[in-house]
Amino acid sequence: MNENQQPKWLEWAKELQFIAQAGLTYSKDAFDIERFERIREISAEILSLQSGLSLEKIKSLFCNEEGFQTPKLDSRAAIFKDNKILLVKEKNGTWSLPGGWVDVNQTIKTNTVKEVKEEAGLDVEAIRIIAVQDRNLHNLPPYAYNVCKVFLLCEVKGGAFQPNIETVESGYFNLDEIPPLAEEKNNKEQVEMCFAAYHDKDWVVQFD
Repeated sequence: MNENQQPKWLEWAKELQFIAQAGLTYSKDAFDIERFERIREISAEILSLQSGLSLEKIKSLFCNEEGFQTPKLDSRAAIFKDNKILLVKEKNGTWSLPGGWVDVNQTIKTNTVKEVKEEAGLDVEAIRIIAVQDRNLHNLPPYAYNVCKVFLLCEVKGGAFQPNIETVESGYFNLDEIPPLAEEKNNKEQVEMCFAAYHDKDWVVQFD
């Protein structure tokens, strides 16, 4: 298995999850619904066994959605000053690029601006896309659903950090002094990619 390939157990669990959720969405027969619920439970059991997370935790994270399953969107902002990148410190002590799930009433661009304001207190303009990545090909732990992660280069227009319900600190860091990262959200490789895009005015958007 190459480094960009998902383990087979994850592929199977995701496919079972997809089949079960579609079945629960469109089926009317009570017996079919019962069978699809069992398929969803089997996918959760596979994930629990392989990931080490409790079955209850898996079910709360991955088995509570409705409707036809499509990838979630996550946007992350790369903001630079004096050749340093901005990171925000979360309450668990790890650091991340400002960002988060794209709200249903937001675009990739407006959501990134909103998340930076909420987490870093800064007013920014999103100026170009760095990459669109399949999260499960880059970040751990693996999720039972797909996430498209969009990294955007942003410029600061104003504002200042204020402690909030999500983050307790912010700071700019050189590439050789990156603090412990929230690996499930962004890793060192992704931060390095943002540095490369910042320095390359002819950067070509990367995508999976």
